[in-house]
Amino acid sequence: MHEALQQVCQPLNNEWGLPMEQQDVTYRKASQEDIPVLIEMRKQQLIDEGSIPRFDIDMELHAFLQSQLTDGSLVQFLVEDRGQPVATGGIIFYLFPPSFINQSGKKGYIMSMYTRDEYRGQGIAYRLLELLVEEARARDVSYLWLCGSPMGRTVYRRFGFAPAGSPGELWMEMHLE
Repeated sequence: MHEALQQVCQPLNNEWGLPMEQQDVTYRKASQEDIPVLIEMRKQQLIDEGSIPRFDIDMELHAFLQSQLTDGSLVQFLVEDRGQPVATGGIIFYLFPPSFINQSGKKGYIMSMYTRDEYRGQGIAYRLLELLVEEARARDVSYLWLCGSPMGRTVYRRFGFAPAGSPGELWMEMHLE
């Protein structure tokens, strides 16, 4: 069989429809030991989104991640391929005053969604969103929001997030049932 046809006809053997060579990709909750990796991935995310690194933010990111992971207000997932980090995504939980659209006042902010270039378009971000929503549901959080970069907006829309505010704004939201 022609090589290109073999790639197109390659069997998909997992629930996300990823090619078999992606089956070595694992998803796990990040821990304190992962903070250096999370810092590097966060900085690369910011650069890929167009931010210019004007100063060193390592110390501030370390303090933030350590504090939020320790108190449990942040759940961050790390995706690895054969032990190498390839993607990450997190959710920070906040308590706001109850409202008519959010009776409990509990909200989850999806943050630091990042996938390395060579792993994009393979369903990794979508699976991360599934895991983050599972975390939100486990904590009885019914309102999620995020600031969607142009790169991620298609995935977020497909997952069920909708623009929050004027068209063209980066903020998106989703109400869980």
